[in-house]
Amino acid sequence: MNIDLKKISIRELSFGFSDNAEEGIVGYGGNLDIRPPYQREFIYKDRQRDAVIDTVIKKYPLNVMYWAINEDGKYEVIDGQQRTISICQYINGDFSVEGLAFHNLTKDKKESILDYEVMVYFCSGTDSEKLEWFKTINIAGERLTDQELRNAVYSGTWISDAKRYFSKVGCPAYRIGSDYLNGSPIRQEYLETAIDWISNGKIENYMSSHQHDPNAGILWRYFQDVISWVKTTFTIYRKEMKGVQWGPLYNKYKDIAYDTKELEDQILKLIDDDDVLNVKGIYPFLLTGEERHLNLRVFDDKIKRKVYEAQKGFCPRCGDKVHYQLTEMEADHIKPWHEGGKTVEGNCQMLCKDHNRRKSGK
Repeated sequence: MNIDLKKISIRELSFGFSDNAEEGIVGYGGNLDIRPPYQREFIYKDRQRDAVIDTVIKKYPLNVMYWAINEDGKYEVIDGQQRTISICQYINGDFSVEGLAFHNLTKDKKESILDYEVMVYFCSGTDSEKLEWFKTINIAGERLTDQELRNAVYSGTWISDAKRYFSKVGCPAYRIGSDYLNGSPIRQEYLETAIDWISNGKIENYMSSHQHDPNAGILWRYFQDVISWVKTTFTIYRKEMKGVQWGPLYNKYKDIAYDTKELEDQILKLIDDDDVLNVKGIYPFLLTGEERHLNLRVFDDKIKRKVYEAQKGFCPRCGDKVHYQLTEMEADHIKPWHEGGKTVEGNCQMLCKDHNRRKSGK
């Protein structure tokens, strides 16, 4: 990993500044990618933006910034994006501070600002080295998300195209998937989710192998397929469907033909079941059959105490050979939940821990 600390004047930083919706935001003579197309939006509030300019005017030091050196010899801002945009927009005349825009200042004050130097670390190295370094230094300001850091490390044609689909409010992924995904496109959470799904959790491996692909069409088609499968499998939308990990379910169960009416009937039955505490978990449960998704209600302490006293501390499986303390026993459904048994006193028995865990397969 090679890291060089350099001083860059605001004159150099703001030279060639351009803010274009399609081409992104660039500066430093067109050699610095300040915000690639469709990456995180400018999120500084007016007072934060004004504070940056006030710091420069007063010649106070700004926090050090970090740039990655890309394969084409140009640079990309890793940390300092909001400060850089604030500075360049002020020089460009996009806003004023205390009623004065940059062009309203006297020549000597303009020169003082343009001569101000920011400290920048220039970082180059292997992908894994850069990612580890960026995670280490990402400790202040508007913190970058893990996916924003990955975007910088694996920058190239593929990630630029992927951002077009996944990284802006109103982007295609938001339009078709906002009812089903948590998070924000502009913080790269939609993109991270899609890559996580298609890669089975191996996000960095996937990004590394596709870094130089000409486009992200495969990822976009996959995402569309997942959302389409969800909509056609579970035909009535409910708010609890938002945030379910649909990708892994699609990967495993997409080729199974489900009776959608039967699924809907089961959903209604489970929603009506007082023992089911996690409605969101109904969807993965219906596909996997794993009861853990439902967060089933357990016997409360009062029921356990009453049943324990009625059994006089004996386990039905052990008989009267051993007397147990309450803490040495566990509550068990006599008739299992999946067979219609309810979490009520009449369906509870206290078993010794050994027999209870043998029965439940723990």
